[in-house]
Amino acid sequence: MTTAILLQVNSQVQSYIMMGLLALVFYFFMIRPQIKKQKDQKKFVEELKKGDKVVTTAGIHGKIVEIADTTILVEVDNGVKIRFDKAAISLDSSKALNAEKKA
Repeated sequence: MTTAILLQVNSQVQSYIMMGLLALVFYFFMIRPQIKKQKDQKKFVEELKKGDKVVTTAGIHGKIVEIADTTILVEVDNGVKIRFDKAAISLDSSKALNAEKKA
């Protein structure tokens, strides 16, 4: 009878260990990279300056003309300016655009 109880407890402990390992894997492969990407996006938006070439999340290319607290004014063509929220600037697309210009 005690052997059956010990086997049941051992099985429960193994289940908890497996659930803990699954949570760790989930954290390191899903949550942590997402947090890092959000930090990089925030840093990128904070470092934007007048004259930077950017791409919005909608795919609009332009050059920053003015920066306010939460918005930026982007010139998309000669004399055509559009105001965007800073969150609408795409980190990945903007970096790719600037990398193409340097090469």
